[in-house]
Amino acid sequence: MTFNDFLHTLTTQWWGIAIICVLALAIWITLSALLYRVFFKRFYDMLLSGIAILCLSPVLLVLIIVGAIKMKGNPFFTQLRPGKNGKIFKLIKFRTMSNEKDENGKLLPDNVRLNKYGKILRSTSLDELPELFNIFVGHMSIVGPRPLLVKYLPLYNEEQRHRHDVRPGLTGYAQVHGRNAISWEKKFELDVVYINKISLFGDILILIQTVLSVFKKEGISSETSVTMEEFKGTPIEAPVEEIKEELVN
Repeated sequence: MTFNDFLHTLTTQWWGIAIICVLALAIWITLSALLYRVFFKRFYDMLLSGIAILCLSPVLLVLIIVGAIKMKGNPFFTQLRPGKNGKIFKLIKFRTMSNEKDENGKLLPDNVRLNKYGKILRSTSLDELPELFNIFVGHMSIVGPRPLLVKYLPLYNEEQRHRHDVRPGLTGYAQVHGRNAISWEKKFELDVVYINKISLFGDILILIQTVLSVFKKEGISSETSVTMEEFKGTPIEAPVEEIKEELVN
């Protein structure tokens, strides 16, 4: 059999086509793993967020309508957050707290403004869905350190600042290892662990753990707050907690 005959058989028989597909998939996965950090991470962010926006558009529309009713106005919450290299962008989420104020015009405490509808959004992480648009345009990534407040930027120590070496994420390593139930210091340490070990299979594992965390409704609030206490900086004398967890290589 000549090479041309073999090639013709390979491209016309079902087993030959199956072999070609498996080889192509293996090559694609290998390239994705090898070039994940420099190219494919952003490629998959844009591809998957675009698909998610299209598929979830009916859900987004319903949440916009219901949110406008429950929150008595704008269903969206927007806030400036620092992204990669500290560049500021506008984060968009579904509002989970009302704008109720006291007689002096000051916002009521979080536990008062966080209504039943808001608690449902947070417990199911549905409030995060609009961030898909942040991911699609390149402000964020699907997996990465969570974007925090701009005012925290000058409070980070040298190691903690490295959390801004990459795009912030919709979910992250710290999110699946305690979320708001762990200290700021441990959360930042986990962020740095992630940044040093970014990989395709590591991100896939985090996504799987994220889905499990959502169903278990773990770490939604801290022990002393319905959200998370304000970060006020890490004391220099505070001991650094050793993080033994490692991402999949």
